[in-house]
Amino acid sequence: MNSDAAPHRGDAAEATAAGADAPISHAKPRGRRSLLRAALAGTAVLGGGLAVGAFPADAEPVSRSTRATPKPSAPTPTRTRPGTAEEALTELSKGNRRWRTFHEQHPDEDAVVRKALTTGQEPFALILGCIDSRVPPELVFDQGLGDLMTVRSAGEVLDQSVLGSVKYGVLELDIPLVVVLGHQSCGAVKAAVAADQTGDRLPSGIQYIVDEIAPAIDHSVTGDARVAATIDANVRLVRSKVAADSDIAAKLKAGEVAIVGARYDLTTQRVHLLK
Repeated sequence: MNSDAAPHRGDAAEATAAGADAPISHAKPRGRRSLLRAALAGTAVLGGGLAVGAFPADAEPVSRSTRATPKPSAPTPTRTRPGTAEEALTELSKGNRRWRTFHEQHPDEDAVVRKALTTGQEPFALILGCIDSRVPPELVFDQGLGDLMTVRSAGEVLDQSVLGSVKYGVLELDIPLVVVLGHQSCGAVKAAVAADQTGDRLPSGIQYIVDEIAPAIDHSVTGDARVAATIDANVRLVRSKVAADSDIAAKLKAGEVAIVGARYDLTTQRVHLLK
């Protein structure tokens, strides 16, 4: 992923240059919550503080705590898992780089992992993304079973069900990183911009979606640039709403979770961080 200081400029000409990476700080280890411990059957992970705009786009692999797996009859390679927001961002960056360069590994899909996951899960990141079929998080970040918790709604719209799902991952699974992921050429954003211009009313469920996106519409630009700018603004709006939740805000203050906004460009398959 790259760090992006300015909105992208329309579907036909997406900016792909990387921004400067900033240092990322580490948080102190913490324990798991006891609520639903038996049902979740996971192990403890660590939270992490994250500097704004940071992303080690081409960093070397970082050390991750080894996932507990059944003892096989022969030695089996194991992956290690991110325990902080920094490590989670690094892993997502590496995965996106594999994806966009056609070097996918499709990790965590073998028989050993599948068996281990029958007793619990410990995803290292939560992706709040759009329902668009062209932006499946597990593919975009080249991750496998048990690696990501994904919550998807049109335009990343945050209703109570979506927020509750995000909170489940943060509060009950102690996921250290939440990524609000928008994408180029988002149909929900296009519909919101069009409805704002024409005043047309849409079917009730769709109207709800465009009404939620409407506050993010950027009226300082026109045409494709308005759609592009609104895509980024909507991500920032949703990110701020998630961070404003009192329970999640407490986790943020304690340095136990980081929330970042990002945009996926269909033309380059690259994920950019948004400041």
